[in-house]
Amino acid sequence: MDLKSKIILISGPTASGKSNFAIKLAKKINGEIINADSMQIYRELKVLSARPDPKNYKKIKHHLYGFHNVKHNFSTGDWLKLAIKKIKELKKRKKIPIFVGGTGLYFKALSEGLVSIPNIPFRFRDKIRAEHKKIGQIKFYKKLLKLDSISKNKINSTDSQRTIRAYEVKKFTKKSIHNWFKDTKSNFNEDDFFKIYIDFPREELIKRINIRTVQMIKIGAINEVKKFSKLKVRKDRSVNKAIGVNEIKEYLNNEKDLKEIIEKISIKTRQYAKRQSTWARSNMISWLKLQPQEVNKFLKKI
Repeated sequence: MDLKSKIILISGPTASGKSNFAIKLAKKINGEIINADSMQIYRELKVLSARPDPKNYKKIKHHLYGFHNVKHNFSTGDWLKLAIKKIKELKKRKKIPIFVGGTGLYFKALSEGLVSIPNIPFRFRDKIRAEHKKIGQIKFYKKLLKLDSISKNKINSTDSQRTIRAYEVKKFTKKSIHNWFKDTKSNFNEDDFFKIYIDFPREELIKRINIRTVQMIKIGAINEVKKFSKLKVRKDRSVNKAIGVNEIKEYLNNEKDLKEIIEKISIKTRQYAKRQSTWARSNMISWLKLQPQEVNKFLKKI
């Protein structure tokens, strides 16, 4: 199996062992690892984002980990620019780029291109969100279909986030979000990529998540959130949604005990892993699916 001319993409649900697999693969094919996880970019969230251990950096070079300040926005577009730059840099040094992470949108942007929708003013978006809140999802979805009939077979009637996004894009740009998607192109060809998805059995994954949550608390997640809180990051920053931040704040405010927040973090992580798996079933159809017991067999074949 010749992977030396490819850009390798490795995804899978959280706690599925992607990073360890990537390191083993990188050693075999002269590769270097590039982060494709939206929370692992942040300098201040090492523990909660499950960033790879610095010891691994000595084994294989890692890129785009822990470099960005939580106070500043960081978009998929920002990541894509850096990712393309890293690919060129690594290829120049005859290294194989290996992207690893659980942020599906990053992989989609890299392999399919990023939609270049014009920036929509916050006031415009706020008005639409206020209207959605006032009339509810059912009525708002009907409004969307009147405005943008293409959305009928593209967006589920219960998906409020995508409903609002499609409505605001059509209203502001006069062009359906689905047409924006259709006109999007990648910097790369499909043949440039080799895509691997670690497909972990649900019950086994739950056990791994529970163990990892306890380990995070032991190695400093609480202290990390203490420091994060002192930074007074704006509430609208996506980093505030990192699993564990609000839960540990509840513990620090004496609203929940340690056992309760560990359970809460575990549950939220399991829910996130389920969403990742659901997203993969719809968007990563052509990816090579590897069960945990197949990983070593795959590495031996290379």
